Amino acid sequence: MHLDNATLDRIAELARLDVSDPAVRASLLKDMQRVLDFVEQLEAVDTEGVEPLIFMTEGENELREDVARTEITQADALRNAPVKDSDYFKVPRVVDKGQSGS
Repeated sequence: MHLDNATLDRIAELARLDVSDPAVRASLLKDMQRVLDFVEQLEAVDTEGVEPLIFMTEGENELREDVARTEITQADALRNAPVKDSDYFKVPRVVDKGQSGS
Protein backbone atom coordinates (compact mmCIF):
# COMPACT_ATOMS: atom_id res chain seq x y z
CA MET A 1 0.00 0.00 0.00
CA HIS A 2 1.28 3.42 -0.90
CA LEU A 3 0.49 6.30 1.43
CA ASP A 4 -0.55 9.40 -0.51
CA ASN A 5 -1.08 12.99 0.62
CA ALA A 6 -4.86 12.66 0.79
CA THR A 7 -4.59 9.68 3.14
CA LEU A 8 -2.04 11.49 5.28
CA ASP A 9 -4.33 14.52 5.47
CA ARG A 10 -7.25 12.32 6.58
CA ILE A 11 -5.15 10.55 9.24
CA ALA A 12 -3.85 13.90 10.48
CA GLU A 13 -7.40 15.26 10.65
CA LEU A 14 -8.62 12.26 12.65
CA ALA A 15 -5.62 12.49 15.00
CA ARG A 16 -5.93 16.27 15.26
CA LEU A 17 -2.35 16.74 14.04
CA ASP A 18 -0.97 19.77 12.24
CA VAL A 19 1.12 18.57 9.31
CA SER A 20 1.36 21.86 7.44
CA ASP A 21 5.15 22.12 7.90
CA PRO A 22 6.71 20.52 4.78
CA ALA A 23 9.59 18.98 6.77
CA VAL A 24 7.20 17.43 9.30
CA ARG A 25 4.94 16.23 6.51
CA ALA A 26 7.79 14.58 4.60
CA SER A 27 9.14 12.91 7.73
CA LEU A 28 5.71 11.66 8.74
CA LEU A 29 5.00 10.30 5.26
CA LYS A 30 8.34 8.47 5.24
CA ASP A 31 7.85 6.98 8.72
CA MET A 32 4.26 5.92 8.09
CA GLN A 33 5.23 4.34 4.77
CA ARG A 34 7.95 2.34 6.55
CA VAL A 35 5.34 1.06 9.01
CA LEU A 36 2.99 0.06 6.18
CA ASP A 37 5.83 -1.67 4.32
CA PHE A 38 6.69 -3.64 7.45
CA VAL A 39 3.06 -4.68 7.90
CA GLU A 40 3.05 -5.91 4.30
CA GLN A 41 6.12 -8.03 5.09
CA LEU A 42 4.33 -9.50 8.09
CA GLU A 43 1.26 -10.27 5.99
CA ALA A 44 3.47 -12.21 3.55
CA VAL A 45 4.71 -14.59 6.26
CA ASP A 46 3.22 -18.09 6.00
CA THR A 47 1.56 -18.79 9.34
CA GLU A 48 -0.30 -21.92 8.24
CA GLY A 49 -0.26 -24.47 11.06
CA VAL A 50 1.16 -22.04 13.61
CA GLU A 51 -0.83 -21.86 16.82
CA PRO A 52 -1.62 -18.37 18.10
CA LEU A 53 0.22 -17.37 21.26
CA ILE A 54 -1.16 -15.55 24.24
CA PHE A 55 2.20 -15.45 25.99
CA MET A 56 5.66 -15.71 24.48
CA THR A 57 6.88 -18.21 27.08
CA GLU A 58 5.37 -21.25 28.71
CA GLY A 59 6.45 -20.19 32.20
CA GLU A 60 3.98 -19.43 34.93
CA ASN A 61 4.19 -17.24 37.99
CA GLU A 62 5.04 -19.14 41.11
CA LEU A 63 2.88 -17.62 43.79
CA ARG A 64 2.98 -18.28 47.50
CA GLU A 65 -0.14 -19.17 49.43
CA ASP A 66 -1.87 -16.19 50.97
CA VAL A 67 -1.99 -16.66 54.69
CA ALA A 68 -3.70 -14.04 56.83
CA ARG A 69 -1.78 -13.38 60.00
CA THR A 70 -1.32 -10.58 62.46
CA GLU A 71 2.22 -9.25 62.30
CA ILE A 72 1.69 -6.40 64.72
CA THR A 73 -1.24 -5.57 66.93
CA GLN A 74 -3.07 -2.28 66.70
CA ALA A 75 -1.92 -1.40 70.20
CA ASP A 76 1.72 -2.08 69.30
CA ALA A 77 1.44 0.07 66.18
CA LEU A 78 -0.13 2.96 68.07
CA ARG A 79 2.34 2.70 70.94
CA ASN A 80 5.09 4.39 68.87
CA ALA A 81 2.81 6.97 67.23
CA PRO A 82 3.82 10.53 68.13
CA VAL A 83 0.16 11.61 68.09
CA LYS A 84 -2.91 9.40 68.16
CA ASP A 85 -6.66 9.82 68.54
CA SER A 86 -8.32 6.82 70.13
CA ASP A 87 -7.57 3.91 67.76
CA TYR A 88 -6.16 6.00 64.90
CA PHE A 89 -2.91 7.69 63.93
CA LYS A 90 -3.32 11.47 63.93
CA VAL A 91 -1.48 13.18 61.09
CA PRO A 92 -1.20 16.82 60.02
CA ARG A 93 -3.86 18.12 57.63
CA VAL A 94 -2.68 17.78 54.04
CA VAL A 95 -5.79 19.00 52.21
CA ASP A 96 -6.66 22.68 52.30
CA LYS A 97 -10.48 22.88 52.26
CA GLY A 98 -10.63 26.13 50.33
CA GLN A 99 -8.78 28.15 52.94
CA SER A 100 -5.84 29.97 51.50
CA GLY A 101 -2.67 29.83 53.55
CA SER A 102 -1.15 32.85 51.82
